[in-house]
Amino acid sequence: MEEVGFGDNLKFCRKCGGLLVPKGGGEGVLVCQVCGEEEKAEGSEYRMVKKVEEKVGVVVIEEEPSTLPTTKVKCPRCGNDRAYWWMRQTRSADEPSTRFYRCTRCGNTWREYA
Repeated sequence: MEEVGFGDNLKFCRKCGGLLVPKGGGEGVLVCQVCGEEEKAEGSEYRMVKKVEEKVGVVVIEEEPSTLPTTKVKCPRCGNDRAYWWMRQTRSADEPSTRFYRCTRCGNTWREYA
């Protein structure tokens, strides 16, 4: 099989076409990940780079309550009649938004689905 490369960066095994990677220890040898065939590294410097992808969950950044609008609604915890409110799209785009409330007295937070 003919050696295939991507510029001077990637080398592939002549025997099976697998990707050649540097052999540990900095010996200047490339080894096939599939069949184990070894080849002398020529020219460019070769090194293994491990790409790490971090999976991040949903992060909710809450607004400072004093900047949010207020409305007259009864808090289920303390009975106060004023609460800050905001809306978020918590379901699919074809569903209505969810309205959240936070009591101005006790800080209790609850939601109302439209």
